[in-house]
Amino acid sequence: MTHTPEQSPAQSTGQSPAQSAGQPAGPRRRAVLAAAAAAAPALAGGPAAPASAAPHTPRAPRTRLLPGGGDLGPNVLVLDPSTPDIQARLDQVFRQQESAQFGTGRYALLFKPGTYHGLNAQLGFYTSIAGLGLSPDDTTINGDVTVDAGWFGGNATQNFWRSAENLALVPANGTNRWAVAQAAPFRRMHVHGGLNLAPSGYGWASGGYIADSRIEGEIGPYSQQQWYTRDSAIGSWLNGVWNMVFSGVEGAPAQSFPSPPYTTLDTTPVSREKPFLYVDGGGAFRVFLPAKRTGARGVSWGNGTPRGTSLPLSRFYVARPGVPAATLNQALAQGLHLLLTPGIYHLDRPIRVDRADTVVLGLGYATLIPDNGVTALKVADVDGVRLAGFLVDAGPVNSPTLLEIGPRGAWRDHSANPTTVQDVFVRIGGAGAGRATTSMVVNNRHTIVDHTWVWRADHGDGVGWETNRADYGVVVNGHDVLATGLFVEHFNKYDVQWYGQRGRTIFFQNEKAYDAPNQAAVQNGPLKGYAAYKVGDDVTTHEAWGLGSYCYYNVDPTIVQHHGFAAPNTPGVKFHDLLVISLGGNGQYEAVINDTGTPTSGTSTVPSTVVSYP
Repeated sequence: MTHTPEQSPAQSTGQSPAQSAGQPAGPRRRAVLAAAAAAAPALAGGPAAPASAAPHTPRAPRTRLLPGGGDLGPNVLVLDPSTPDIQARLDQVFRQQESAQFGTGRYALLFKPGTYHGLNAQLGFYTSIAGLGLSPDDTTINGDVTVDAGWFGGNATQNFWRSAENLALVPANGTNRWAVAQAAPFRRMHVHGGLNLAPSGYGWASGGYIADSRIEGEIGPYSQQQWYTRDSAIGSWLNGVWNMVFSGVEGAPAQSFPSPPYTTLDTTPVSREKPFLYVDGGGAFRVFLPAKRTGARGVSWGNGTPRGTSLPLSRFYVARPGVPAATLNQALAQGLHLLLTPGIYHLDRPIRVDRADTVVLGLGYATLIPDNGVTALKVADVDGVRLAGFLVDAGPVNSPTLLEIGPRGAWRDHSANPTTVQDVFVRIGGAGAGRATTSMVVNNRHTIVDHTWVWRADHGDGVGWETNRADYGVVVNGHDVLATGLFVEHFNKYDVQWYGQRGRTIFFQNEKAYDAPNQAAVQNGPLKGYAAYKVGDDVTTHEAWGLGSYCYYNVDPTIVQHHGFAAPNTPGVKFHDLLVISLGGNGQYEAVINDTGTPTSGTSTVPSTVVSYP
């Protein structure tokens, strides 16, 4: 069932948004008057135009203002407790999306505030489920929101691209199953029970991310290889495999890396939760913009209504798949924000975010595909931009960059109102041949990159060492940038390069490119291989916690990677809790960071660790 929001005042009166805001009437009224004048017959015997009058040159027509608000489209299901056959609707979407890893379906399942009984919302690919209250407790499901891995033989390592947000769950058997891998956030959730992060049968799993959530019971990672939990409250945490990181989490296990492999920070330095859609008391859609927190610990909604501001849907251009980039840019230029409804958007030019405090929010993994080698989206050197909830998928023509947060040389101080990049994912290959030299560039100061997966595909269509060539994953040039939950994998050269001063990363997960054909293909001057995470030689201050790099050179298992991490050896550049792993002996590391750390060896998949560097 789709839902058409109530008309905004501007729509209901027939006025443009500018008119309803008290601004001049603008081009529409002028165009009507001009047309009427042109159509009026000349009065008989009226005076002729003076012979000396200059000929009339018509003005070019002005662009009509785009409307804000509107219907969310067929792939957004808005449900309320009285909606019939909710379970059947959920099951229908799941059947379509369960194994559609590189398909084109995109869905958002939105639940209005209220209580729902006996549901099991199984989530497949490109499916988001969310409550529409201001607090998770406004929307309660007596039942489950389930991710399992039956489609892949009990292996959850490819359960990508799905999300759950802003719901309270009372699991049917006391524990909700959320067996995910990368790009599958669990945000603003309240689980009245436990959370199982492994698939049925406890097969492999490779997630994951929790933020701003309260889990009353125990979280059991079981087979999960790594996990990051931020600004949450949990009953207890059961175990760890390789790399479990916590910041600002009430109830988190104590710092104990490497055994158990827990990295625990009492607070998160700076955080600002992801924007989200909700309905107000009159049933109209709005978008809530959570406030920035410093030294955050626990959930942002603990006292009910969260801190922040909100915008009516009439302030957003509600985009539908197929709309051209020129229209998106027109909407932004006239002062609207963007709400990208689920689907695929081909871009023949970059989306340009030039206005401070602009929101670009995607629903249901809305996907941007840059054509002809363009950059998908560019942000100016302005305050407070919020990018959230969409996927950038490289096109077949090489793009120099896919996502640019700030122009080259950006210098302004954005500490009071930073840009946030949240649940924005980048993919090169997999759904077809894609190419990009650099995937994400962060030039703006004080940017917060909060949960991203930047992935050069290792499986699917259009995959090969040169077929989906992508040399660099994330490049950070801006100063004072913070990354919380950074997943970057499989790039031909460096996965992360960090050149800005005073950068910080909390949790990093990486795999080196599987498909390197031989040692020569990854030779980096005198070094064997490119580091997964490299801090620039001129950087004097940098700090990172809980970083892991894995190699699985299955094309040539004899490849040797000198180290996972590279950084200047200076007191201001600090690393805490590092590990490298050879997966089954397919390739080996000689060191962990620079020349420090025990080499990996054999086929036993045992991490080599460094607790503190230098």
